[in-house]
Amino acid sequence: MLYFVYILAGIGAGVVTGLAGLSTAVVVTPLLVSICGWNSYDAVTVALASDVLASVLTSYTYYKNKNIDLKNGVLIAITAFIGSIIGSYSGYVFSQSQPDGLGYISMLTTISLGIKFLVKPITKGHDTTSNTHQINAKKVILAIILGCGIGWICGFTGSGGGILMLTVFTLLLGYNLKVAVGTSTMIMSIVALTGTISHISMGAVVDILAMIIVIVFCVVSAYISAKFANKCEIKKLNRVVGTCLLVLGIATISLKLL
Repeated sequence: MLYFVYILAGIGAGVVTGLAGLSTAVVVTPLLVSICGWNSYDAVTVALASDVLASVLTSYTYYKNKNIDLKNGVLIAITAFIGSIIGSYSGYVFSQSQPDGLGYISMLTTISLGIKFLVKPITKGHDTTSNTHQINAKKVILAIILGCGIGWICGFTGSGGGILMLTVFTLLLGYNLKVAVGTSTMIMSIVALTGTISHISMGAVVDILAMIIVIVFCVVSAYISAKFANKCEIKKLNRVVGTCLLVLGIATISLKLL
């Protein structure tokens, strides 16, 4: 039963990463905490480790389809990297006083993201080849500053970074959903690597076999999902992601409370 959950967690995590650039933690952490009984800090560590390869592969797929803002993405990644280190330490301190706290935060984040994609889908924005799209320098600077805060959130909870990155690239910099997903996954791969190393160095204990299973299935499903997302109509993409997240979030928090 546990290994089935690990496989399911990997597949689900890869799907949300490939389709919407979300952190694998919105799937992995709730499942490992609610069904498998993992400590939330250890579950976040597995989620971050899964994020690394899945995000790299996803961002490469989007890059091949010219759906990445490489220039601004690298600048934001630098500040997000710094924030993730601080966030990892903060998450460790919090997990000592509230062992299940991070798990509940991840579950509620999953539900809120599902509602967001269904109620207010991201359907507008420019692509990277648009000649009419000029990005204000002040907005780029603000995005870089926000990157530090987003990195902190990702390091602390192991989730949330993806949707906040999407917000920065869609609402602040004006890109469409596909460019936002591609660029955010590129950044999240760096942040997730930093978070994984920080969590392990602070004493996270994980089942190596379980982590390998989650990562393998996550990477494969992320690759397939990313290829689908780059060909999918944006409104349909929002509905698919929103429905998956909402069902998953409600199911995992219900299991935890029972």
